[in-house]
Amino acid sequence: MVVPVLLDTNAYLRLARRVRPLLGVEFGQKRYVLTVLGDVEEEVLRSKRLRHHFPWFETDQEVASERMAKRVRLSREQREDLEHSARFLHDWVVDQAQRFVERGRTPPSPVDCRVLAYGQLWQAIVVTDDLAMHDLAQEFSIDIWHGHELLARLRSGRMVDNALVREIYLALEANGDLPSTWRLARDKAFPRVFVRDLQDD
Repeated sequence: MVVPVLLDTNAYLRLARRVRPLLGVEFGQKRYVLTVLGDVEEEVLRSKRLRHHFPWFETDQEVASERMAKRVRLSREQREDLEHSARFLHDWVVDQAQRFVERGRTPPSPVDCRVLAYGQLWQAIVVTDDLAMHDLAQEFSIDIWHGHELLARLRSGRMVDNALVREIYLALEANGDLPSTWRLARDKAFPRVFVRDLQDD
């Protein structure tokens, strides 16, 4: 039995250009399989900022075809269940908004809640670097990873090698898109990968 792993929009954008194939491929002893919701498409296309920073999202046909083929497919009943659960989570966020603000977080959006609701309903692991989403997931016992945790599992599952891990880190840093959690976890999550004289790639 495979374990679904759902990427939020930013987690997808940080990996999709360099890890190929990314979606729909089993890896690791636990048979993880990565996927996305159709919300990724909508969220990027309606954001001028994201379209500007990630122009390949629209122009790279190989990545677009993979995304369209491997994204989550839901029946009408499943979509209704997802909407109901997402509304419940978002209503909870609205009621508890001050708690997020006090911790310096932006409260999770309706799309964030849909991603987490999917994880909750179908026992998927959610991947996001949004700390507010981590807070909400912990409140409802939803399995969640940071992006660097996924990258470490991709490495142990031989989906990426040491050179690609370094390339991804360098690219995110150059683009001003390296989350603080990635920076703090770098040497612990990837022991020896960033040693300059490493010879075992």
